[in-house]
Amino acid sequence: MSPCAALRRRSPRRFGPLVLVLALALLAFQPASAQRADQAVDGGIAVVETASGAHSFTVELAETPAQRARGLMFRRQMAPDHGMLFDFGTDDEVRMWMQNTYISLDMVFITRDGVVHRIERNTTPLSTRTISSKGPVRSVLEVIAGTADRIGLKRGDVVRHPIFGNAE
Repeated sequence: MSPCAALRRRSPRRFGPLVLVLALALLAFQPASAQRADQAVDGGIAVVETASGAHSFTVELAETPAQRARGLMFRRQMAPDHGMLFDFGTDDEVRMWMQNTYISLDMVFITRDGVVHRIERNTTPLSTRTISSKGPVRSVLEVIAGTADRIGLKRGDVVRHPIFGNAE
């Protein structure tokens, strides 16, 4: 066997570990801004107007199918003034569930003009029960369970956010 043939036969074994180390290094040193495709993005502030006043929530925006599918799954906590806003882009009947969601939530179903259509209070963590909007909505705002009662949220109240075209 010629020396070149021997080198060609051993090259994959000799460089295999090096390629693996380089691939792992590239993964480890991704920029901080690298984001998973199913991770919601910064959605800014949503203002919920109720009889008790205006209540601001810092929201993550879930607007792609992957982001909406993941939602708040696997989270163990969320600040009381935070939430996730699911934007479906068009009005339609929406069905949600709590599978793999460890936090009890209030789900606020909102029409395209930002009007609260329905509220599902105190959802059951890890449940596979389907929660329906019971009518066409554009989005769902998920906040910590008890928030709707705390701020006096009811059907007909308004949520202001750029997706509704009503942000001030």
